[in-house]
Amino acid sequence: MEVICQNCNAKLSVADEKLPAGQVVFLKCSKCEKKIPVDTRSNMPENPETKGLETIVREVDSKAYDASEKPFDYLVEGEIIALLCEQEPKIRQGIGKILKSMNYRVVEAVSARNALKYMRFHTYNLVVVNEMFEAPSADSNHIIQYLAQLPISVRRDVFVVLFGKSFRTMDSMIAFNKSVNLVVNMQDLGDIAKILNGALTDHEHFYHVFKESAKKAGHA
Repeated sequence: MEVICQNCNAKLSVADEKLPAGQVVFLKCSKCEKKIPVDTRSNMPENPETKGLETIVREVDSKAYDASEKPFDYLVEGEIIALLCEQEPKIRQGIGKILKSMNYRVVEAVSARNALKYMRFHTYNLVVVNEMFEAPSADSNHIIQYLAQLPISVRRDVFVVLFGKSFRTMDSMIAFNKSVNLVVNMQDLGDIAKILNGALTDHEHFYHVFKESAKKAGHA
């Protein structure tokens, strides 16, 4: 790295490996002996997990159309589809097997970028996402953030399940706080079919009443 003294314009050459990354350090000018600030924070490699939602969405949207990224070539009328966001292979395989037994056609995403690409092509009936999916907590989970900002007319047709270790299964207040339909504790994943069936039945009943009321009011 070449450093220029702002006081006397002297040029100093410093080996990059001798500068600590991610800090502001001060070097002594060999000519005038003034301190020269050097900021190495911009030299740090970007961690994909720390990228903001807007950055990832912009990257996904900027990509040219690629048919190979489309998860389904076609969908049969009435077919229900699910997006599973989980990085641990054993957990992903277990949940995927259960969802398939419930007649869902399942797409598995191993990164937030993959999940957002898949959602470019389809509105999923069900989204199941680990609270720690490329995030330190549910509050910074890009998939949850993305779903929360969808228009309500779209969001109401997507049933979102958040699972993790930090909450109790079917805690409605936590679900409301996280803008999801259902929360499931990791310990209860073996019973997710039973839990999900009950929650989906309640959800469908509620929105059936809602949609009928909207029709009568002339809003649908």
